[in-house]
Amino acid sequence: MRPSFEHKFCEPVALAIRARSLPSKLVFTNGVFDVLHRGHVSYLAEASTLGASLIVALNSDASVKRLGKGDDRPINTLEDRMAVIAALECVSLVTWFEEDTPLQRILEARPEVLVKGGDWALDKIIGGTEVRSWGGSVEAINFQFERSTTATLAKIRALQK
Repeated sequence: MRPSFEHKFCEPVALAIRARSLPSKLVFTNGVFDVLHRGHVSYLAEASTLGASLIVALNSDASVKRLGKGDDRPINTLEDRMAVIAALECVSLVTWFEEDTPLQRILEARPEVLVKGGDWALDKIIGGTEVRSWGGSVEAINFQFERSTTATLAKIRALQK
């Protein structure tokens, strides 16, 4: 028997239809979310408070590799990353993108709020122009906890030496 949170998985081809069935105000964010940590879950919980439903789009494994985070990244496969994100109560739907940016998923979901972490300048957030064009807003959430998967992996690797 599959866990109930897997109903939150959404193939990209079904995103437009599934997004329209969610309660609005629709919030959208994206990222790798490889080794989930306190910074990630705090960010996602805060993002979810900006609306009624939160869609999270994950970089595919190939997309992560193109980001240049390291030859061994992602540590967790897309399917595993989707399961962990979908298991979070604050997340309504989880999808993915193969491209280098989530722009196509943003256009399909048509969120009212587009969110990224505080390290992103509002005018640099992919999809921001499009979301504003249909009356939505773009937000950057400041980090509450200075955590990063890259730093965590570096710490683990140092312990192995």
